[in-house]
Amino acid sequence: AALMLPPRFGAMHKGDAGRVLVVAGSVGMTGAAALCGMAAARAGAGLVTIACPESLNDILEVKCTEVMTLPVAETPQRTLGPAARQQIAAFASGCDAVALGPGISQNPETAHLVQELVPSLPVALVVDADGLNCLAGRAELLASRPAPTIITPHPGELAKVMGNTPQAIQEDRVDAARRAAEATRAVVVLKGAATVVAEPGGEVWINPTGNHGMASGGMGDVLTGVVAAFVAGGAPPIEAAVAAVYYHGLAA
Repeated sequence: AALMLPPRFGAMHKGDAGRVLVVAGSVGMTGAAALCGMAAARAGAGLVTIACPESLNDILEVKCTEVMTLPVAETPQRTLGPAARQQIAAFASGCDAVALGPGISQNPETAHLVQELVPSLPVALVVDADGLNCLAGRAELLASRPAPTIITPHPGELAKVMGNTPQAIQEDRVDAARRAAEATRAVVVLKGAATVVAEPGGEVWINPTGNHGMASGGMGDVLTGVVAAFVAGGAPPIEAAVAAVYYHGLAA
């Protein structure tokens, strides 16, 4: 007899769940790349690939099972190199979202790569960690992007992008996030106790979830992966950011 399936059974496949490219990692920081990639997969992305320095590919192949890897050109210091730009851009063109920054270092050549990639990638982009450090004083590169952007800084990273100080950011977190969203034309996730999420139109959300157990290395990398997965799955950037922050804290 023919197998009778529910009407919607099998109507969705992994491509429909979103494709995420994670651009991450450097020598000593493969964990950041792995955490971000695995978080994206666990948060629902159908296909996740980590673009990493080529000499670190074997390490990530061992650390990650469900997540795929894309070895790209590197610097002599085993960080992402400027020659990786075309490889990353070509692969990103077939993705729904890119997560850029976890563990990439602040190597000057890597910073040059970031500054070239950010304004040119035509897909949704989530920028975190060293991706933001590489944009110190360059908020205009985020503002010039042709596609949706979400940045997930802690106060120190936001201060670098905005040419400010962490103390000034912390004095009024809501105002700082709102100003940064306006300047960068991005959704801003200002991390910390009561994480603030702001969008360029001026609306602000304050997250109620989370606990002291989140004070652990890698939590930000996981959040970046969750945000990227939600965006790749079709959520509008502000909704993806608010939901990711909420569930990230709730899981803690």
